[in-house]
Amino acid sequence: MSTPIRLGVLGCADIAGRRTLPAVRTVDGIDLAAVASRDPHKAQAFATRFGCAAVTGYDTLLARNDIDAVYIPLPAMLHATWIERALAAGKHVLAEKPLSADLATTRRLLDGARSAGRVLAENFMFPHHSQLARIKELTGRLGPLRSFSSAFTIPAKPADDIRYLPDVGGGALLDIGVYPLRAALHFLGPRLDVAAAVLRVDATRKVILSGSILLHDPHGVAAQLSFGMEHAYRATCEFVGTDGILTAQRVFTPPPSHRPVLTLTHDGHREELTLAADDQAANTLRWFAAAVTGHSTDHGHSETLHLARLVGQIEEHAITTYTT
Repeated sequence: MSTPIRLGVLGCADIAGRRTLPAVRTVDGIDLAAVASRDPHKAQAFATRFGCAAVTGYDTLLARNDIDAVYIPLPAMLHATWIERALAAGKHVLAEKPLSADLATTRRLLDGARSAGRVLAENFMFPHHSQLARIKELTGRLGPLRSFSSAFTIPAKPADDIRYLPDVGGGALLDIGVYPLRAALHFLGPRLDVAAAVLRVDATRKVILSGSILLHDPHGVAAQLSFGMEHAYRATCEFVGTDGILTAQRVFTPPPSHRPVLTLTHDGHREELTLAADDQAANTLRWFAAAVTGHSTDHGHSETLHLARLVGQIEEHAITTYTT
């Protein structure tokens, strides 16, 4: 690209410092221009680390003329507000998942981006890892698919973690549960509905800690999903067909140096396939840059809407249990 996209960042979240901003350094066509925080010391620490300007206040960054696009890694319940402000300021937006907490708001945000002629993309990185294409290829050896399962669970966080604030972090469904939901949509397609769900809620903080979800498609293929932030770490997908089983580990958050291992059981033989390492964060940024520069029309809006629809179904129909 002859003119790099000048990127600003709203917030100094952990995901930005660990994954996204290190990847920006490796992607041609994107220059990190500035990072903003309400805390000037945090902004300066990030700016010094990544070689950009430090800005105090998100609105101050949005008002700058040297910013073409913004990355929003804020807590889930703050996404919608700052997406709308960024679009109103004429910026393209890459926002952490999910774009909002409900379908109506998500649709409004996407419609607003189209009306403004700006790209709005939801930052799910794992679909851009090369292992996803290999997984899809190998499922063709399983015969007709009968079931799919996926789990994303992490250990409990410190008591003051933002995820435990339902009006800010949004809890485990919005922060973690959306990963296996997005995987089900990726592999099974958009015609999924919620058959049942059970959510475990912290009785004191009124925040979702974990859950189990059963989806189905019109052909009777079931997706059994689990998520939570009170477990041992898992990030798995398993496909069961009439002729074989395929299992993938560390599907959602593999570091750039990680070589994924897939296990294929077919005709009574078990085979392990070690794949090449890949940087899904860098791939996601390239995808976003291609959309901003008009080299791609794939903004992921259909997947974003279907995800928001499923989250709404879960919240409406789930059986809720409470900790004691």
